[in-house]
Amino acid sequence: MSTQSAAPVADFEEHRPRMFAVAYRMLGSAAEAEDVVQEAYLRWSRAADRDRIEHLGAWLAKVVTRLCLNVLDSARVRREKYVGPWLPEPVLTGDGALGPLESAEQRDSVSMALLVLLERLTPVERAVYVLREAFAYGHREIADLLDLTEPNCRRLYGRAVARVAAPEARFASPAPDRWQGLVEAFLAAATSGDLSRLEGMLTADVRYVSDGGGVVNAARRPVEGPDRVARFLLGALEKYVAGLPVSVVECNGAPALLFGETALVVLEFDEEGMVGGLRAVLNPEKLEFVRRQLSHSRGLSGLS
Repeated sequence: MSTQSAAPVADFEEHRPRMFAVAYRMLGSAAEAEDVVQEAYLRWSRAADRDRIEHLGAWLAKVVTRLCLNVLDSARVRREKYVGPWLPEPVLTGDGALGPLESAEQRDSVSMALLVLLERLTPVERAVYVLREAFAYGHREIADLLDLTEPNCRRLYGRAVARVAAPEARFASPAPDRWQGLVEAFLAAATSGDLSRLEGMLTADVRYVSDGGGVVNAARRPVEGPDRVARFLLGALEKYVAGLPVSVVECNGAPALLFGETALVVLEFDEEGMVGGLRAVLNPEKLEFVRRQLSHSRGLSGLS
């Protein structure tokens, strides 16, 4: 490859991680985010005026945002026909795959809980919210990216914040340095077969949601309440994942349990270390990105 042809690739690769992080937050799908970023690269590589683009990051952000809006329009129709609860495609984040997640706010921006809430928004509301909340774009910058007026962007942002904030409150999770002990304690309780012990680790309003997409066996409705969730978990662990290796991983900025490459369960702890939510991704198609991450590196746990 010549130096001339290689230069655009190098320029683009510098921005690829950020563009993937933007696209994933907007779409909740790693596969679709990768497709969007690749399409942005193709448009960049074919651009006749490429040499006149002064700020590649801004140019790519606009292209990626517009492509995401197109995907969201079609995704809404597909998700209305989805079998059972829909959850985002999980991404292992211990290696920085979605950018720095050093603060509670940064972890929240990629959490399963938030990505599910973002499904309430229109595509444009979601774009405004993600760009503002996760990437600190100013309203004027967002207006330029979306070809909107600044006052309109402010209205869209205010509406998005209101719709995401209610009625569900997101978890105030303990600091990451407590995750390992909490997850190990939960796993020990879940595998002990002791119903009361497991039930004692669950909050009064605990909720279990599983996404099988109609492809594999999964609960078609959320399971709620400590007794029902504990009984369901004990039965599911014995029936579906017994004998599989279990890994503690960081997924979407939160602790999770990975059973072989068959099931991934994200745990949501409250400040007291009680489990208030479990989100299980069982649809094998949605675990493909995680499998590829694992094939590249077996050290992605992010937990010691």
